[in-house]
Amino acid sequence: MPRFIFTIINFLLLLLIIYLVGRKMIVNIFRGRKERINQSLDIASQALPEPEEYDPPKPEDDESHKAALEEELAIRKKKLADLKVKFENESETLRRESLLNSRSNLVQLTMDKAREYMKSEEFLQSMKDQEDKVADRILSLIKLTPGDMMYLEKKGKLYVSLFSSYPLKLTTIGRIHQATDKLLEDVGGITSFRIVDDEEGLIGGFRLRIGDTVYDYTVKDRLYMLQEALNDMPIKETTFENMLNKMRKTVDKIKIDVDIFQLGRVLSVSDGICWLDGLADIMYGELVEFLDTPKKMYGMVMDVQPDRIGCMIFGKFQHIETYSRVRRLGRMAETPVGEELLGRVISPTGEPIDGKGRIWSHDTRPIEFAAPAIPDRQPVKVPLETGIKAIDALVPIGRGQRELIIGDRQTGKTSIAVDTIINQKDKDVICIYVAIGQKETTVASIVEQLEKYGAMDYTTVVCSSASDSASLQYIAPFAGTAMGEYFMYKGKDVLIIYDDLSKHAIAYRELSLLLHRPSGREAYPGDIFYLHSRLLERSAKLSDEAGGGSITALPIIETLAGDISAYIPTNVISITDGQIFLESDLFNSGQRPAVNVGLSVSRVGGSAQTKLMKQVASNLRTGLAQYREYASFTQFGADIDEATRKTLATGERMMAVLRQDRFMPIPTWEQALLIYAVSNGAADNYDPGKIRDFEKKLLDWFTSSQKPLCDELKTGMKMSKEVKASLDSALAEFGKLA
Repeated sequence: MPRFIFTIINFLLLLLIIYLVGRKMIVNIFRGRKERINQSLDIASQALPEPEEYDPPKPEDDESHKAALEEELAIRKKKLADLKVKFENESETLRRESLLNSRSNLVQLTMDKAREYMKSEEFLQSMKDQEDKVADRILSLIKLTPGDMMYLEKKGKLYVSLFSSYPLKLTTIGRIHQATDKLLEDVGGITSFRIVDDEEGLIGGFRLRIGDTVYDYTVKDRLYMLQEALNDMPIKETTFENMLNKMRKTVDKIKIDVDIFQLGRVLSVSDGICWLDGLADIMYGELVEFLDTPKKMYGMVMDVQPDRIGCMIFGKFQHIETYSRVRRLGRMAETPVGEELLGRVISPTGEPIDGKGRIWSHDTRPIEFAAPAIPDRQPVKVPLETGIKAIDALVPIGRGQRELIIGDRQTGKTSIAVDTIINQKDKDVICIYVAIGQKETTVASIVEQLEKYGAMDYTTVVCSSASDSASLQYIAPFAGTAMGEYFMYKGKDVLIIYDDLSKHAIAYRELSLLLHRPSGREAYPGDIFYLHSRLLERSAKLSDEAGGGSITALPIIETLAGDISAYIPTNVISITDGQIFLESDLFNSGQRPAVNVGLSVSRVGGSAQTKLMKQVASNLRTGLAQYREYASFTQFGADIDEATRKTLATGERMMAVLRQDRFMPIPTWEQALLIYAVSNGAADNYDPGKIRDFEKKLLDWFTSSQKPLCDELKTGMKMSKEVKASLDSALAEFGKLA
């Protein structure tokens, strides 16, 4: 038998043995898996709820069932509408971001092409051919500035430098040298002339520097101007093609001429302050640009001395080094303004810090601006309702007024400001909240509350947190005021909150000490009063001829141990039109808002109240003052008569009525109704601790059963005898029900 037959037989026997041995094992494996699958199915079937039996609606339930369906349908429609708005907003944001990225790419491509073209031999040769014409143009523009004249008077000579990317012709150098010598001879000075050839950074062309003034006709400067023009080009186009056409027009409009500017250098830098040399003609408040930094950085001139200039730096300053070049921009410090800022949280320089993308604003205003003149103002007579009973009744605020909120730490100052912003919903008032030196978490919680109550739709939050530099904290309230002025001069009403000016004064003190200004009381500089006065004087009610807009300012000042006679508090008190003083003892006793009636005052008075509130609250201040006097007397346990006891009880109930929770503003007519009801004894049957129940019952009853009377009160007009009689009758009827 052949060998391969034995091999086949052996292989078949091996397969038989494997089958006999492994069959049982495989069957057991699959049987175990089948049992686990069946067990899982049993557990899942037990977890399923039993099917409910269908219960057809009864005829009497049809109406309620239909109403429930309609309500559910309305809720779903609202959700769908909200999703649609959200989708449209997100789509618009994505479209604009796409345009922004496209513009960035186009700018980069344009700059690369321009740089490539301007470095070509053909272009550089054309600039060389224009050497004589450029020299003629520069010589027709040169002149001595006031700063040059002062330097000549002090030193007797002026430094003149000629920089070029290639060796200039001797005739050109001679003409320039001769012209500058003659320019200085006319005023009795001499020149120190130097020539720098082969300056590679210029690429092409040449520049002349006389003192601090530069007359530039180089490729480098042309590229700088081109990039500035393209980056500043507003993006209002809806398509890529429109934006491309806009860029072409921007490039065509660039003026090809000698660029005149002033240069300086950094002498020293520390703590957000740098000292500059040069820039002899610069003015206080002007912007400068630091040239030798990885990204653009700006500063604002804060001090001008004969031999140096003090400048504060916006943002980080680690990349600014000694002898870095500084360029004068020829414009005052400014901030973006416009409708696009509403609903956003931004830095004082206009940069978004809320993570919602770029702000599409193209209008700017200087952060320092002259206050409206006296003829351009009118008396404050339109109420700005805060929704807070203790303020609208006792310390009324009018549109265009400056009312100080003052008190110790953690007494509810910011709560009053936030509640006032929330109460401006549907009142056509633009709100600006300026956070100065606050913790970022605190600002985030405020923004969260404003969003919750729908107030961010008409509010801009300007945040300069405690971690920001003193320079940003210093310009924050000025920037916020500039944003408000944009709306005021368009005839709109604005409410601005400065939270708080105590930290603003501290930031200015830090800057002033770094600038080596002499310190005065409490180490504050002598112009600290002028600092806040020129800020708050910009808030006013404009006359009808000037537009009729207004800015209402609510500055906040923090006191120490209730000392309102300290330096900064007394300064701001003398500037504003009244103050709301929050007392720590009242706050700790549960009286919130903790308004001290005796120390709080509004110099506008009843002019900023509705006639109804003015009539109702006319005797409220004296009544509360009498209550506090009696309360302080009776704390010693003296016997009191019935009239005094009744006065104390009424005063205690009135103080309870004036208590109010946060984020719960109340319409003015409801405030007047509550105050009138308590003053006339409608709450005498309620303990002071139950006044909250009385308020709810009274308002619910009036809105449901006394609608015509409520409509009459909503007008805010003074109560006539008929309305007063109807109100007394209604309160008597409510008393019987209660």
